[in-house]
Amino acid sequence: MNDSGAEISERAQQMLRALIERFVVDGQPVGSRTLARDAGLKLSPATIRNVMSDLEELGFVASPHTSAGRVPTVQGYRFFVDTLLSVKPLDQRAIEKIRAEFDVEQAPKDLVESASGMLSAITQLAGIVTLPRRDHPLFKRVEFLPLSENRVLAVLVSGKDEVQNRILKTERTCSAAELQQASNYLNKLFSGKDLDEVRTTLLREMQQTRSDMNEMMMTAIRMADKVLEKNADEDFVMAGQTNLMGFHELCDVEKLRMLFDAFNEKRDILHLLDQCVHGEGIQIFIGEESGYKMLDECSMVTAPYTVDGRVLGVLGVIGPTRMAYERVIPIVDATARLLGAALNTKE
Repeated sequence: MNDSGAEISERAQQMLRALIERFVVDGQPVGSRTLARDAGLKLSPATIRNVMSDLEELGFVASPHTSAGRVPTVQGYRFFVDTLLSVKPLDQRAIEKIRAEFDVEQAPKDLVESASGMLSAITQLAGIVTLPRRDHPLFKRVEFLPLSENRVLAVLVSGKDEVQNRILKTERTCSAAELQQASNYLNKLFSGKDLDEVRTTLLREMQQTRSDMNEMMMTAIRMADKVLEKNADEDFVMAGQTNLMGFHELCDVEKLRMLFDAFNEKRDILHLLDQCVHGEGIQIFIGEESGYKMLDECSMVTAPYTVDGRVLGVLGVIGPTRMAYERVIPIVDATARLLGAALNTKE
C-alpha cells in the first residue's frame, strides 16, 4: 500500500474508485461531470476539480495534454488494487464451469494448455501457464572451451550426470585461461545448488550493478545465464495474445512489436514467472512494476498452482493496466486451484 493513502479522504478515495472503474470500461480520460455522476456525489465541478488536483499531486492520476479529463497512473492502480478493490470469490456455478474444462484423463501438458486457453477465453486477455516442475536438478559443474570467432562451447553437468552442450557467442575472444577461471568461479559459487535457485541468483546479479565485481566475474555470470537459459517453448504455454490488439492503448505499432517480440522470445516473461513461483497467492505486476519495458502498458495477474502443498508452476493473465482486476483476480485464483486439483490425480 502507498504511504500516501493516509492522506486521501474518503471522498477522494470514492472518486478515485469511480474514475478507475470508468476508465477500465472505455479507456478514455474521465472528466468532472462524468465523475460526479459515476461517484454519486452531489459536488460542484469546482470541488471535484480540487479533489482531482489533490489526487494528481499524490501521483494517483494524470492529465493527458489532449484532454481536460484524468487517467489513472500505475501508482493510482496500485492503491486501488491494494486498498479500494473488493474481490469476491467466483460463484459455484462459474467454478463448476471451469472444472468441467479440465479432463483429468489428459496429460499434464494438455491440462496446462486447457488452462491457458480457458483463461484467455474467459478474460479476453492473454492466458499464460508454466508447465509443471517435476524435479529439481542440481548444478554440478560447467566447463567453457574456446572455439573460433568469439564462440565458446559450454558443457553443463547437472542432475544424475546429465550433460548439455551449448555454443555461446561472446562479445570478445576469451582465452582458454580466462574461460577456465570463469568456470572455476561458477563451480565454486553454485556447485550442488538447485538449478532454479542458480537461475534466480544469476538474474538478480545481472540486474544489479556491482562495484565489487570484476570483468571476469561479469563475463562468467553472463555466460552462465546463457547456458542455463530455459527452453521457454517447453516451459510455458500462452494463448490469446491477439486479444491485446483490441485495446487502443496497446495498438501503437512499436508497443505491439515490443510486446509480441517478448511473447515470441519468451525469456523475459519466463524470468518474471520464475519470480512468481516463490510468492504466495495472487501476485499483481502493474505497468513498470514488472521491470520489463515492453510490459510498461500491461499488467500481469498470477497465482501459483500446487499439488500436496508443493508449488508446481504459475498461471495468470497479461492485459492492459486498465483490466477489470476485480473480475480477473478470482478467475486466476480459481483456475490455479482447479488446475492443481486436476494435476493431483497425476501424482
